[in-house]
Amino acid sequence: MAMKVKEVADLVGISVRTLHHYDEIGLLSPKEITESGYRLYSDDNLEVLQQILFFRELGFPLKQIKEIIHSPSFDRQEALELHRTMLLDKRRQLDQMINTIEKTIQHSKGEIQMSQKEKFAGFDFSHNPYEQEARERWGDNAVDDANAKLGKLSKSEQAAMGERMNQIYFKLAALRHSSPQSVEAQAAIQEWFDFLNEMGSYSLDAFKGLGQMYIDDVRFTKNIDNFGDGLALFMRDAMAYYADTHK
Repeated sequence: MAMKVKEVADLVGISVRTLHHYDEIGLLSPKEITESGYRLYSDDNLEVLQQILFFRELGFPLKQIKEIIHSPSFDRQEALELHRTMLLDKRRQLDQMINTIEKTIQHSKGEIQMSQKEKFAGFDFSHNPYEQEARERWGDNAVDDANAKLGKLSKSEQAAMGERMNQIYFKLAALRHSSPQSVEAQAAIQEWFDFLNEMGSYSLDAFKGLGQMYIDDVRFTKNIDNFGDGLALFMRDAMAYYADTHK
C-alpha cells in the first residue's frame, strides 16, 4: 500500500524535509505524485530508503550512495551482507570501548588496576576524516590556519568558543521551521559565518560548500541534527542563500 511522505517520515523517524531533499537530488523519488501534489511511496521505495539509511549510518556521503544504488551492477543482497559486516566491525569497536569505560569505573573505585594501554583500548585516532575532507575541499592553508588559531587559545578560551558555537546552533535550531531566507535566519547564519572566520579563513564559496557537506556527510548531519531534527538541511539552505547573495 502506498504511503504519503508524512507517513514515511513518521515510520522511519526522519524529517519530511529530508525526504523532499532525497527527491530533489534524485536519490529517492516517490513512485507517484498525485494530481493534488501528494508524494506516494511504494514498498520498493521503502526498500531503497532502508538501503540509503544503512549506508548513511555507515558514514557514506549522499553522492556516493546515489552512485551505488543507481548503478546497474548494484546487488541488494550483496549490499545487505556488506552492511552486516561493517556494522559488526563497528559493534566490536563499541563493545571494546564500553568494556574500557566499565574497567575505568572499577579502576576509579579502586577495585582493579589498569595499565596505561588498557585505558585507551578501543579508541582509533589513526586519522581525522573531517580534517582530511576539509583539506581535500579547501586546501591545506585553510585547515592549518584554523588549527593554528585554535592551538593558541587557552583551555578556558577554547571552552568559551565551544559555548558560543553551541549558542549559535541553538539559535538556528529555533528558526529551522521558518524560511532559511528570512531576515532572522540570515542574521543567525551571518553569526555562523563570522564565527567560522574567527577560527579559519572561509570564502563565500567555501562557506557554501561546507553547508553542502552538512547534508552529504552523515557525520555532520547526525551531530548537527542533535540540536534539532532537520537543522543540517536548514543550515545548508541558509548558508547557500547567504553565500549567493553576498557575492
